[in-house]
Amino acid sequence: MTYATVMVSLALDQSNEARLQVAGELAERFEAAIVGVAAAQFAPPLYFTDGAAAQGLIDEGEASVRRRLAALEAQFRAATRNRGGHAEWRSAMDFPARFALAQARCADIVVSGGQSPAFSDAFALASPKDLVMQAGRPLLVVPDGANWLDLRSVLVAWKDTPEARRAVADALPMLRKARDVTIAAIPERDDDRSVVMAGVTDVAAWLARHGVTATARVSEAAGDEPAAAQLEQVAGDVGAGLIVAGAYGHSRFRELILGGVTQYLVTQSARSVLLSH
Repeated sequence: MTYATVMVSLALDQSNEARLQVAGELAERFEAAIVGVAAAQFAPPLYFTDGAAAQGLIDEGEASVRRRLAALEAQFRAATRNRGGHAEWRSAMDFPARFALAQARCADIVVSGGQSPAFSDAFALASPKDLVMQAGRPLLVVPDGANWLDLRSVLVAWKDTPEARRAVADALPMLRKARDVTIAAIPERDDDRSVVMAGVTDVAAWLARHGVTATARVSEAAGDEPAAAQLEQVAGDVGAGLIVAGAYGHSRFRELILGGVTQYLVTQSARSVLLSH
């Protein structure tokens, strides 16, 4: 398995430099095509008018959105000019999440920025929450402070679920290029530690058969400390530049409410994160 096409989702109201850098580097490492996508809708103000004044306001707002999308295309073209592979741009006057989710069918992996804990504008950017839960592709979340894809140490946050199994499989191309890989499980209060260790050991053996040498690790019980805090401790211990994890949601209908660890992973700003659902 490899990544033949990398898609990067750009936003109107967030910095795009880090995600463009990492997406371009990822495409270069795997000799992959890179597709840039962006969309936005004009959001009418809460106060409104009618007739010719209303139409003029709409025309002006939509023209502004088109100019901003054109500026994003120029930024994408400049960032990929010297990468050497095939680069393609796609944009539309549409809701960003809806457009990006449709375009994800062309890619092996989607690159996005992280999400601020504050409210994000659904008219201007595709939230990583929407992308990871609905795209059917692994999502690489790149914090704004990142300037390269650091694969010197990769942490696999293991939990014996379909989502985590899928994440490890989706991350295989990166894991093969990593210098150090750690598979870490954080047991829940009633878990049998020996059972958890057996599971982590199985994953390490599976990776070994795919050419990846990994260290298995099971965290000590940490009382009432949240799993996200324990994961951060492990990531710091191993100096992880990338975390690989399954993505979990609470809503059965739309899965738009992320679990605690998943929510933490899309909002933390220290490391890139590969998530699969």
